[in-house]
Amino acid sequence: MALPPIEADEALHHVDEVPEVAETKVIHGRSPLRIAFERLRHDKVALVSAVVVLFFILVAVFAPLISKAFGVEEGIVENPSDVLDPTTSYGLEGPPFHGFTWDHPLGIAPSTGKDLLAEWLYGARTSLEVAFITAIAATVLGIVIGLLAGFSRGWLDRIISFVIDLFLSFPFILGALSLAPILINRWGQDAEKLDQAQFVSLILILSFFSWMYLARLIRGEVLSLREREFIQAARVIGVPTRRILFRELLPNLIAPIVVSFSLGLPAFVAAEAGLAYLGIGLTERPTWGQTIVDAQPHFEIFPLFLWAPLIGIMVLVIALNLLGDSLRDAFDPKTRR
Repeated sequence: MALPPIEADEALHHVDEVPEVAETKVIHGRSPLRIAFERLRHDKVALVSAVVVLFFILVAVFAPLISKAFGVEEGIVENPSDVLDPTTSYGLEGPPFHGFTWDHPLGIAPSTGKDLLAEWLYGARTSLEVAFITAIAATVLGIVIGLLAGFSRGWLDRIISFVIDLFLSFPFILGALSLAPILINRWGQDAEKLDQAQFVSLILILSFFSWMYLARLIRGEVLSLREREFIQAARVIGVPTRRILFRELLPNLIAPIVVSFSLGLPAFVAAEAGLAYLGIGLTERPTWGQTIVDAQPHFEIFPLFLWAPLIGIMVLVIALNLLGDSLRDAFDPKTRR
């Protein structure tokens, strides 16, 4: 039935009125790495810890330039009597018996005449150098062995797991104690070769007895990932095992690797200082641990001699631990802040 003219016009008018479609909001995806960095950017503890760690890194890298700027040098003093009081064996300038001076801000080491600021700067370089090299070596070993143990099956997995448990049961301090006299007897007459041998052996000892924790963590992650669909699909289409390990599995393990690396650094800093304190670490170059050993007999008269390296170790280890905790929270997808 035909509509009256007025109703027809109203119908056409309503047909022309098409409701406006709301603009759709574009949603941009974010990678897990970007989410983690955004969390870190809003974490004040992480930012402060990163600034402290960066300060120590700059001190270690530019230790020669900073020493030169203060006019101090690291190494053996040819004539200690020129800077030491013969009656007390303490410095003629700076603490503990003289006022502050920019020539020796932290004072002069008794008996040896070494400038303590230079010893502190180069001690920071030694600690960070050992910590970073050891952390890198232990991380690489842990990743490779953990990937092989987790992806392999049968006898190979059992052998690798037995090796991991064997290393976990062997105390590294015993290896360091047994190796130290061997190095001294072999290269004790040549200070330069002894220093190189001690440095390499310290890196090897700390690396060989610290990769197991990351290896076990990586193995557990790989055991769950190898049953996922993308890994099964890669194996079905014939992707080589090496490519599956390093192109498919490894990118999914970035979070535990970063966390393990960051938490390993303070442990290696403390271990280096502890071994030097026991006299089985680096004895031919400045270290905070060696400075603490030398400062113990003079603590009552010259407390700054001991407190300077002790505070350096404490601040650096705390900053690295806090930064590692923040990285763990940032990279953990289950964490909510």
